[in-house]
Amino acid sequence: MDALCGSGELDSKFWDSNLTLHTDNPDLTPCFQNSLLAWIPCIYLWVSLPCYLFYLRRKNEGYIILSGLCRLKTAVGVLLWCVTWADLFYSFSGLVRGSIPAPIYFVTPLILGVTMLLATLLIQYERLRGVRSSGILVIFWFLSCVCAIIPFRSKILTAFAEGEVKDTFRFTTFYIYFALIVFSLILSCFKDKPPFFSPSVNVDLNPCPEVNAGFLSRLTFWWFTKMAILGYRRPLEEKDLWSLNEEDSSRIVVPRLLKEWEKQRIQSKQSKDVAFIKTTNAKISKGRVSNEEAREGEVLLSGQSQHQQPSFLRALIFTFGPYFLISSFYKLIQDLLSFVNPQLLSFLIRFISNPSAPGWWGFLVAGLMFSCSVVQTLILHQHFHYVFVTGIRLRTGITGIIYRKALVITNSAKRSSTVGEIVNLMSVDAQRFTDLVTFLNMLWSAPLQIMLAIYFLWQNLGPSVLAGVALMILLIPLNGAIAMKTRTFQVEQMGYKDSRIKLMNEILSGIKVLKLYAWEPSFSQMVEKIRQGELQVLRKAAFLNAVSTFTWFSAPFLVSLTTFAVYVSVDEKNVLDAEKAFVSLSLFNILRFPLNVLPQVISNLAQTSVSLKRIQNFLNHEELDPQCVETKTISPGHAITIENGSFTWAQDLPPALHSLNLQVPKGSLVAVVGPVGCGKSSLISALLGEMEKLEGKVAVKGSVAYVPQQAWIQNATLQNNILFGQPLDQKRYQGILEACALLTDLDVLPGGDQTEIGEKGINLSGGQRQRVSLARAVYSDADIFLLDDPLSAVDSHVAKHIFDHVIGPDGVLRGKTRVLVTHGVSFLSQADLIIVLGEGRVSESGSFSALLQQEGAFAEFLRNYVPDDENFQEEDSITVLADEEMLLVEDTLSNHTDLTDNEPITNEVRKQFMRQLSVISSEGEGPGRPSTRRRLGPAEKKALEPVTNGELIQAETAEMGTVKLSVFWAYAKAVGLCTSLTVCLLYSCQSAAAIGANIWLSHWTNEPIINGTQSNTSLRLGVYAALGLLQGLLVMVSAFTLAIGGIQAAQLLHSKLLTNKMHSPQSFYDTTPSGRILNRFSKDIYVIDEVIPPTILMLLGTFFNSTSTLVVIMSSTPLFAVVILPLAGLYIFVQRFYVATSRQLKRLESVSRSPIYSHFSETVTGASVIRAYRRTQDFMAISDAKVDANQKCCYPNIVSNRWLGVRVEFVGNCVVLFAALFAVISRNTLNPGLVGLSVSYALQVTMALNWMVRMTSDLESNIVAVERVREYSETKTEAPWVIEDSRPPAGWPHEGEVEFVNYSVRYREGLELVLKNLSLKVKGGEKVGIVGRTGAGKSSMTLCLFRILEAAQGEIHIDGINIASIGLHDLRSMLTIIPQDPVLFSGTLRMNLDPFGKYSDEEMWQALELSNLHKFVKSQPEGLNFECSEGGENLSVGQRQLVCLARALLRKSRILVLDEATAAIDLETDDLIQTTIRTQFEGCTVLTIAHRLNTIMDYTRVLVLDRGTIAEFDSPTNLIMARGIFYGMAKDAGLA
Repeated sequence: MDALCGSGELDSKFWDSNLTLHTDNPDLTPCFQNSLLAWIPCIYLWVSLPCYLFYLRRKNEGYIILSGLCRLKTAVGVLLWCVTWADLFYSFSGLVRGSIPAPIYFVTPLILGVTMLLATLLIQYERLRGVRSSGILVIFWFLSCVCAIIPFRSKILTAFAEGEVKDTFRFTTFYIYFALIVFSLILSCFKDKPPFFSPSVNVDLNPCPEVNAGFLSRLTFWWFTKMAILGYRRPLEEKDLWSLNEEDSSRIVVPRLLKEWEKQRIQSKQSKDVAFIKTTNAKISKGRVSNEEAREGEVLLSGQSQHQQPSFLRALIFTFGPYFLISSFYKLIQDLLSFVNPQLLSFLIRFISNPSAPGWWGFLVAGLMFSCSVVQTLILHQHFHYVFVTGIRLRTGITGIIYRKALVITNSAKRSSTVGEIVNLMSVDAQRFTDLVTFLNMLWSAPLQIMLAIYFLWQNLGPSVLAGVALMILLIPLNGAIAMKTRTFQVEQMGYKDSRIKLMNEILSGIKVLKLYAWEPSFSQMVEKIRQGELQVLRKAAFLNAVSTFTWFSAPFLVSLTTFAVYVSVDEKNVLDAEKAFVSLSLFNILRFPLNVLPQVISNLAQTSVSLKRIQNFLNHEELDPQCVETKTISPGHAITIENGSFTWAQDLPPALHSLNLQVPKGSLVAVVGPVGCGKSSLISALLGEMEKLEGKVAVKGSVAYVPQQAWIQNATLQNNILFGQPLDQKRYQGILEACALLTDLDVLPGGDQTEIGEKGINLSGGQRQRVSLARAVYSDADIFLLDDPLSAVDSHVAKHIFDHVIGPDGVLRGKTRVLVTHGVSFLSQADLIIVLGEGRVSESGSFSALLQQEGAFAEFLRNYVPDDENFQEEDSITVLADEEMLLVEDTLSNHTDLTDNEPITNEVRKQFMRQLSVISSEGEGPGRPSTRRRLGPAEKKALEPVTNGELIQAETAEMGTVKLSVFWAYAKAVGLCTSLTVCLLYSCQSAAAIGANIWLSHWTNEPIINGTQSNTSLRLGVYAALGLLQGLLVMVSAFTLAIGGIQAAQLLHSKLLTNKMHSPQSFYDTTPSGRILNRFSKDIYVIDEVIPPTILMLLGTFFNSTSTLVVIMSSTPLFAVVILPLAGLYIFVQRFYVATSRQLKRLESVSRSPIYSHFSETVTGASVIRAYRRTQDFMAISDAKVDANQKCCYPNIVSNRWLGVRVEFVGNCVVLFAALFAVISRNTLNPGLVGLSVSYALQVTMALNWMVRMTSDLESNIVAVERVREYSETKTEAPWVIEDSRPPAGWPHEGEVEFVNYSVRYREGLELVLKNLSLKVKGGEKVGIVGRTGAGKSSMTLCLFRILEAAQGEIHIDGINIASIGLHDLRSMLTIIPQDPVLFSGTLRMNLDPFGKYSDEEMWQALELSNLHKFVKSQPEGLNFECSEGGENLSVGQRQLVCLARALLRKSRILVLDEATAAIDLETDDLIQTTIRTQFEGCTVLTIAHRLNTIMDYTRVLVLDRGTIAEFDSPTNLIMARGIFYGMAKDAGLA
């Protein structure tokens, strides 16, 4: 270098330390200034050029029109080029003049000129690629300015010193150059106009400002500030959120991942084929392939295919890897920078120890520490931003790909993954990937940091470091063991939690039955028992956590302690001075993070690999073959043909249909009949392509509409359910509503056809659901209609209406091809073709008359089902039309509260308390076949808060604003005030011990050195060790105390909630969705159990950590007090902004998350319908939109953390700056030990400050759970269960006499009366039937007996005792009811019969024998311990009804109430029940709500209710003679 400068005018050395370092007025040599210093920005630009050009080639946003700003930038760039080359030409002119300039005067202007030209060209190239603000150039101009400041000062000082300017030309050009680069830097901070023709200029109403943000704004996340301010002013709402960036949206992410996954599948397929061809070719070349060997080839192939499953991991890496690598690059820079500050600290301490050192050294070090920290902050948050964005993209991609797969998997695949499991893949497993990505870089970064730290420590302390490192390595297995044990506890606790939630779910579903049987205490105990187990595990986990907190806190201290101990004891000449001690401490602090995170990352990796396998297995499931049904060609004149078809539900099951031959002429009505289980529904599924075809051909020509046996209803408005994605044609729509008998329903629904239907159609009766499903099919206007038994769920007169107006020869669908599966005999005569199925094949087919003459199975079937011939003709035309209309209205009201039409609207709050939301289960329209799905109890029928526009499920609103202090106070009281105070006290003691230990260390390092050794080392070491260990112990005790307090709070809050819910009246469950209550028991209790205590622990830790830092700095440099207020002000200011915004963003995020999963589970259950209507694409779009809506809340939340991080860490960096600065200023009064102490503390404060804000925010977000649980622990309760002062006498009721005295009742406050002034008396032992049209108040009457409904006026007396005067359980346990819907709970049969364990085995067997279950239970190996599944799913509906009968037989009370099951059971079971009741309850009072009149014709009396009043009450024979209402009903039933 000296040669470059070494002659002519410049003649100077390249480096001169006397001029630069050892002086109070430092300067660089002219040679250095003109060479290396000037080249630094150029080197930077040329080095980063290739990567940047590659990036620009890939990025094309459309070009930017040449703007004034761009012209100005270009002009300044050209001027700079001119100025630098003017220097170059000046040097050449020197040659001409004969004075030979130094070579550097040619080299530097040449390099600078070319670089300026490059920068100018870059400006233009960026404009053409649509870059509005260039980071590369901002940094370039910034470096140019920084490097030009030194010559700027130097030239002025030289001119002053010499009194003149020697080289006027170069002096002038330099200052012009300096002015231009400063101007360029300023210009580069402004952003250009948006690109022309860019895709992002579309009609996005609320685009994310990030897209248009400049480089500096992106670097500091300044573009988020607007939202932070808005969130501070008022709680954010969904409309305030920005649209998702295009490249993060499902529209871009999912197709990219799908494309990569498809590539993987094709590759794996090819490798399979190759494997197979190789094995067989080898055999063929030898000229012999036996069958067996061919089979071997296949076995070999299957063996290979197991290895060569398509790899989902590869697809993920190819899709998201490149973007993620950017974050790794940032992480690498940040890791290297983190080791700069300890070196600077070492320099600072040396500077303080050396009084003769020039003062500017200290200021330079302080400035460098600050700059280094700021750069580190900016780079770290860029790294985090890239990582988190990768995380949300991963989640979007995985969710999308799973959703798409779920729409096409075969039924056998569905059997292996339940809906719950698939939803789990989407929620839990996809989330695991997101969580892992955050720290994935630690896999290489942690080892790198550990190696660098050990290297620097070795330089500082020599081989003694190995002692500390050894201890660290020993601690790793300990941490690993704790992590493993914690994991097992987690699994165990999840088990408890799952069973508790499952039980709670069943309790909420069957709450009405629990109340009727007075079984709440028993079930409460069951829940409490599980809860005790759960808390026991939590306690164990708390012990473990306390130990791990101890190791986490003490590890760095123990490591430094052993290292120092070994260092000073190995050789007495080893002196522990401030530099060695505090630099080592700051290096040990850097080590703390990688050492603790690495084991976590590895265990996360293990968990995620399990998730990866699960997702991969799911994605490799078999898909339905779209070619299975031929849709293009078909034999002329036919709409459907099957030739020799065999179909199965899964390859490993026997075929459900075999040798089927079928031809359906175009436009005909085909009825499919046959016994239960003969394959009628399977036939429909085969036509839809839902079954696996084993052989044969199926052809279906035209579009298809499908009505499944169990109607699939979406959670949308009734109108949207019918339109199903088609545009509204009002006239056609009205006609269809009328034909499907839905008009009368619309009058009753609160919002007409705009009423929102709950999940699974929960607020519609079975019949209404079926009619909506049918209306959807009719509206679709398809060519072929596949109707799977749509008439069974509706009452017979409605079925007739629908057949006549829709399906039959004169219906809306005449002329279309209709395949109708039916059990209704009366319609068969109108079918063009009847297909009789038996055992999976067509046993006979033909027209109605032809089949009757054949005397085959069909004729036999008719004789069994049709009682007598005259009923068999077309239904008597006597039924006047008006009467039919009346019946229709009755039916449609069948499931609604007993409303009369003339009620004032205000009273019924827009008629939204429909019958099915009331206490009564559906009456009129039960499904007309043994249904395998349990009916939903009212608890599940979703909420009905008074809403005006017919929305049923009110969106659970996100709370607004700050959390009240009362909530924190409530939690503190639940923890225990003493406990809370103790924890705070322990933490302050721990901070004191920590400060003490470090001050002691600083005194030790200042101990004078005599003859190269320090005295008292063992004392110093002993006290240091004692203080450090004390600190660890205090942390452990406080962690443990807090955990125990947290568990106590969790126990208290849960038991209050449970007790309140068990005592809540039935009306609460009718108006609150069970999901909402369950959410309190699952999500909120989980937060109270496991989230709040650790958050408080972290918050206290960081708070005391930050406080002690400030105390230490202030005590060593009191000047620091001056800046502490402004810094604290800035910190609190940022913190308030962040907390307000972040809290609301989290709330919005959690509210927008559940629709994804509920839509998904809805899709999985309705997949066959979606496919039949060919709406797959639309549903994918809906799912993507829901995912995007959720990510729209997620993204600002991520950015808010980055925004906060940059600002809070800036405050931390200022603390470092001022600590160092004031140390330099007061260097004469300070010793090196104190400076080391104060600055090493300051270096740690940044993280603590950042986490403190985050934890405050987390605590505020999570403490809401306490608020929500409290809200549901304080709702209104029903009357007391037992009133000690007024208990009925033992053995009451003796007679069983029931008397209603002037009794009226309403469902809830503000609603009309359901029963009005009833007065009647039933003598002991009488059998009374209660009948009436739907909505007359029959069920309400029985519910009043059990006080599920409380009287509005009047009394009910049983054996002379007013039932309102005794406790609810005393009353309910003495009555027995056999409810209409048989509800069973998962558990043993014994528990279902006798949850309190009151009865002996003999009594139970006797009850089972009488209820005809004896044989079934005997056949089960477990006997009475036979496990019933949830809802009793593993028993048939008839058997469940018999279990309810057995319960009644066990209780043997004097009063029995029968809510007769309608269509749920077959006639045989019904007869059984009736016979048993007649014999076993002979002397008891029996009240029966009758649907089939023949069961009560022999009763003592019949009570006819009409609109809540008594219409008739007499013996059946007298009533028939009176020819009143009862006579009309009996006549309809063919009994009169």
